Amino acid sequence: MPRLRLFCLPYSGASAMVYARWRRKLPAWLDVHPLELPGRGARSAQPFATDAIELARRLAMEIRADLQRPYALFGHSLGGLLAFETAHALREMGVPAPLALFASGTSAPARRDFSDYAEPKSDPELIERLRSLRGTSEEVLANPELLSFALPILRADFLLCGGYRYSPRAPLRLPIHVLGGKQDDVSIEDLLAWQDETLGAFSLDMFEGHHFFIHDCEREVLLAVEEHARLHLYGPPASGLDSRRQALTSP
Repeated sequence: MPRLRLFCLPYSGASAMVYARWRRKLPAWLDVHPLELPGRGARSAQPFATDAIELARRLAMEIRADLQRPYALFGHSLGGLLAFETAHALREMGVPAPLALFASGTSAPARRDFSDYAEPKSDPELIERLRSLRGTSEEVLANPELLSFALPILRADFLLCGGYRYSPRAPLRLPIHVLGGKQDDVSIEDLLAWQDETLGAFSLDMFEGHHFFIHDCEREVLLAVEEHARLHLYGPPASGLDSRRQALTSP
């Protein structure tokens, strides 16, 4: 039976562990493979990355040997930007392209304004940003020990975003599936602008929730990812799965 490997890139301040639950919740044919970024998790001894494009090229080199079978890229927020640049790096290498790119909770690269992230944030500024994103409990925000681990990673990731400069290139020849939160700060226009980055198919799925809708609406998000992945791997989805997702994601 065909399988599709889903390389997943974390958002700012997170490690590959944010996708650990997906391995248990997605079907066996969809092989979730989280990618760890430098400075956290299994790569905690490595220095933080300072150049998003160079990091994407490094990630592309690391997964290059695992592209003998179908695969796709998924990233949320910062991870979506890195997934996009990784897709371009893979194209430059001349290796097989992903079956699809999933960009979640992030504006199209050409429309992103990273000027606010160009300078290091203080601890209070980072905490306030975490609070505004509504993805971190007040218990965690009030725990100095936990923050001592989380804030340096978040600060480095924000600086990584602040140093990013979009470079216009020929559009990718692969489907781009965009996921957004209905109450997130990312506008519909900025999500729809991803269409300019591909000559392939495009879709936009919206979910209830703020920036971390991928956790708050995990079941619905995974059904959407599964449906799109199934379409690219097997052909049109079974009507049962299609109707099941429509019931969960319709307004």
